[in-house]
Amino acid sequence: MILYYLFTAFYVLVCMILLLVVLLQQGKGDMAAAFGGGSSQSAFGARAGATLLSKATAVLAVLFMLGALTLAIIGQRGPGSLMGGVPSAPAPKSTTPAPAPAAPNTTTPAPTTPAPTTVPPTTPGAPQQQQPPAQPPK
Repeated sequence: MILYYLFTAFYVLVCMILLLVVLLQQGKGDMAAAFGGGSSQSAFGARAGATLLSKATAVLAVLFMLGALTLAIIGQRGPGSLMGGVPSAPAPKSTTPAPAPAAPNTTTPAPTTPAPTTVPPTTPGAPQQQQPPAQPPK
């Protein structure tokens, strides 16, 4: 846990120093050099000696990439919870009484359904008779 926070602080420090080193470097000149319009025919511009700032940029860039990868792997499982070892509060007691348990050998009667009534077919044109609805037996 403490290792994660120490490494994060170190990573932020590397990022700040890398930012300063890149901003301190001298520019190449005009905008044409940035887009490949430099006067040299080599792939990366004129061959210049490696200065202290360019070496520091390379080292800090490697530290930046490795730090990002390491923090991603460490952060995969998460730093943990602050409340991990604290026991939870007991549940509040209910003031309503619990329902009484049912007797072991009692069964509830099945609901009765009324018998279907048959309606005689009617002939076309004949007046239809209304039948009262069937009453379920009691």
